[in-house]
Amino acid sequence: MAKAKQKKSNIPVEEKLANMYTLQLINTEMDELQTKKGELPMEVQDLEDSIEGLSHRIEKMEGERRDLELKVARFNGQIKESESLIERYDKQQANVKNNREYDALTREIELQKLDIQLAQKRIRETRVHLGNKELTIEATKKKYEIKTKELERKRVELEKIITKTEKDERKLQRKEKSARKKIEDSLLATYDRVRGAYRNGLAVVTIKRDACGGCHKQIPAQIQLELVQNKRIITCEHCGRILVDAHILEEDKGEETEGAETKA
Repeated sequence: MAKAKQKKSNIPVEEKLANMYTLQLINTEMDELQTKKGELPMEVQDLEDSIEGLSHRIEKMEGERRDLELKVARFNGQIKESESLIERYDKQQANVKNNREYDALTREIELQKLDIQLAQKRIRETRVHLGNKELTIEATKKKYEIKTKELERKRVELEKIITKTEKDERKLQRKEKSARKKIEDSLLATYDRVRGAYRNGLAVVTIKRDACGGCHKQIPAQIQLELVQNKRIITCEHCGRILVDAHILEEDKGEETEGAETKA
């Protein structure tokens, strides 16, 4: 392990820069594949969360509807009980021995009739709530069905894109793994940190029109001259990205070709 680290650290600066730029190009391709998926993964997740929320809401409202139905049933039970008492009191009135008993039974009958009226009022109110609740449940269920169909469509769409890009993705993952092995840990840590700090995932950039390819701030001519020489690792003073000469990989390939020709 120590020998491998030492071997990486002994690599010429130009090769280190070329290795990091190669990794950046691979990662950029990987990012582009993710971009092809667009917002679909997030949309699928949002729909799944929304459907789960609607499901819980429907379940809760169904429980509330059952409670309202039980309320109506209880009020109906109270009405039947009052009607039964009225019938009993009516029969008792026919057998009373004095006016006091008759009047007492009359008051009881009137109270039971008031209880019936109150229960009937409560039933009407509860049925209004019940009707509103059923309308809300129906609307929520329709929304649930629409979201579920939309989720199925989005999942199929996402699956097609994943299937289409899966082969390229696996290939790039292998290339990335191989590229990372060529870079020493400290530089790799810097690369990952800078790459993670920016939404576009650019950690290693070239100079474009005398400006940093990442933040587009002007790069002094002296720094540009040093970049061509590939003698040291230079970062943009504005954004911290690693700067490389635009032709570094071409030079690399040129040297490899030249070496192959010499051997031949």
